[in-house]
Amino acid sequence: MTSEPATVDTPLKKLVGERTAKALASHLDLHTAGDLIYHFPRRYDERGEHTDIRSLDVGEQVTVLAQVQRTAVRPMRQRRGNLLEVTVGDGSGGLLTLTFFGNQAWRERELRPGRWGLFAGKVTEFRGKRQLNGPEYVLLGEGGDGEAAANEEVEEFAGALIPVYPAAAAVPTWVIARCVRVVLDTFTPPDDPLPATVRASRNLVGIGAALREIHRPSSKEELYRARRRLKWDEAFAVQLTLVQRKHRAAACPAKARPAKPGGLLDAFDARLPYELTSGQQAVGREIAADLATAHPMHRLLQGEVGSGKTVVALRAMLQVVDAGGQAALLAPTEVLAAQHHRGMLDLLGPLAQAGELGAADDATRVELVTGSLGASARRRALTEVAEGRAGIVLGTHALLYEGVDFSDLGLVVVDEQHRFGVEQRDALRAKADQPPHVLVMTATPIPRTVAMTVYGDLEISTLSQLPQGRSPIASHVVPAAEKPAFLDRAWRRLREEVAKGHQAYVVCPRIGEGPASDEEAPREDDNGRRPPVAVTEVAPLLAEGPLHGLRIGVLHGRLPADEKDAVMRSFAAGDLDVLVATTVVEVGVNVPNATVMIVLDADRFGVSQLHQLRGRVGRGSAAGLCLLVTEAMEGSPARERLDAVASTTDGFKLAELDLEQRREGDVLGATQSGRRSHLRLLSLLRDTDLIRDARAEAIALVEEDPELARHPALAASVAALVDEERAEYLEKG
Repeated sequence: MTSEPATVDTPLKKLVGERTAKALASHLDLHTAGDLIYHFPRRYDERGEHTDIRSLDVGEQVTVLAQVQRTAVRPMRQRRGNLLEVTVGDGSGGLLTLTFFGNQAWRERELRPGRWGLFAGKVTEFRGKRQLNGPEYVLLGEGGDGEAAANEEVEEFAGALIPVYPAAAAVPTWVIARCVRVVLDTFTPPDDPLPATVRASRNLVGIGAALREIHRPSSKEELYRARRRLKWDEAFAVQLTLVQRKHRAAACPAKARPAKPGGLLDAFDARLPYELTSGQQAVGREIAADLATAHPMHRLLQGEVGSGKTVVALRAMLQVVDAGGQAALLAPTEVLAAQHHRGMLDLLGPLAQAGELGAADDATRVELVTGSLGASARRRALTEVAEGRAGIVLGTHALLYEGVDFSDLGLVVVDEQHRFGVEQRDALRAKADQPPHVLVMTATPIPRTVAMTVYGDLEISTLSQLPQGRSPIASHVVPAAEKPAFLDRAWRRLREEVAKGHQAYVVCPRIGEGPASDEEAPREDDNGRRPPVAVTEVAPLLAEGPLHGLRIGVLHGRLPADEKDAVMRSFAAGDLDVLVATTVVEVGVNVPNATVMIVLDADRFGVSQLHQLRGRVGRGSAAGLCLLVTEAMEGSPARERLDAVASTTDGFKLAELDLEQRREGDVLGATQSGRRSHLRLLSLLRDTDLIRDARAEAIALVEEDPELARHPALAASVAALVDEERAEYLEKG
């Protein structure tokens, strides 16, 4: 091990030894001094402050700070030898039993009542008691035998703030603390990359002080200042990346597509059977202005389920067609692409019948391109697209394939953008001679901080009004395990709606036998619950039981494309009473006559998914009803989540709830590449003001120095925090 000053690039094996460095690398992906210094504590314990043992979940890998209360030795029943049971407490009244098997008298001497320690292991339960079997531990204060005496760095923290690190079974938190202490003793922090003016105006501590205090805080106040500075660095790096991308996009040339008075768009508006909401009109004006400029539009259109995004997108497409270009809409599923195709043909009427008898004078054609098209139909469609007669082209991933060529692609619309990778969107954009205008749509409302942090390079438009004629949706939780009679009542309620001439959905988390697909919930969870119910199993049971005599159809992603389309057409035409389906109906499916949805095993779905699903009912003049069937018990987190969904139809409130309950790294794409997130401290829920301030500073800095040429250290820091792979993810809007 070296005594030379350590920098962020110094390999850990030079500082902590080969064996420990290997463990840090293989279990925690930490290879250099910089990796370790930026491996921040997950929390801080304080002797005398309890960890709240009562809140620990069975199966959780934990590290607790606790005090030994008593010890007891008793013979083991099944084999020779003694069992040592040590009871520890956290000061809150919560107790935890530590169990050590075999004759370990030295542990009894070491774990004396009154001693404080850090204890790490997996929580189990035996006869109603929480316990850790054979936990790793380190004792604080008073010296002691074994490992406790060797851990001087932990002694130093005793009575102060004790960092508890994200750890692994093979590398407990106190080993990490020891390694951090060794590194900090020789660590030379990098030059501060943050401009001095920003540090001063935002009252931020220097990087060296922040990195020391976050690991070895001298006080709670200094720890707060350290965390604030390091959070700022993360927020600032992301915002600079997004603002730079937005700045570069604005400098790109694009073909202007101004509105044409008396063209297709005006004709379409004149034949619309209803009036646009004020929100649709306002967003339409924003998009029209973007399309008329010689720079590519990059706009995100978010709107509640049923708020009329498709009509807004169609009007934008018609403006581009009026200007001599073509527009393509990329949909995630064939069901949705076909639904868009039918819907647009109905709305456009003679305006979409170019070349046919009775077509409008300046009509265009609307073509559908999917993977299931027959050879002759595909050739015909591709010819229409390549020769420019099809002004509007709708499709799935099939649009991205080689051989799909456009005459003059002017606008790309991506529906449900979270279903597509950046490479797929770029593949479609690459089919244009010049960068096309891009409109991405989502029916999943986005909390403000997520919008700033993930979609900050896009202009954002929001539709919050529902069109006239839309009906309210009532949602209720059906506790099937506690009150089976409520489930019987749910099926009777469905039959009542069908008797009135309406239709219904029954949604299941799983298809049935065969490999799991993207539209399915996990088949089993860590608690070993039964697999979620499946469409192919539920449909025949319903047909023979509570829904006997009703016309039932089945829809899921494993059906052949022509069969899926036929089922959807039958349901839309009213030839089926009930559609038993997976989440393939989650987006885009529009059957105004459907008034009731029963979601089975509703606790297997996410908050946003449930909100999307129930948006399939109440799309006509009759009120909608969504029944969330669950076996989750009252008071459980799953039940509380369903109660929250049932209590509000405000998608933005539910999006905040979804963010609270999901790992934020998943929202930001930390799992996109299987690598750990670069945003270690920043919270999209708690750091709204900091993110907003960082964005303001990023805009000001990029305006005066677009490529950060005058701030090379900052540019390097941004590149390290937001690497290329992550930058691509951030561009995914």
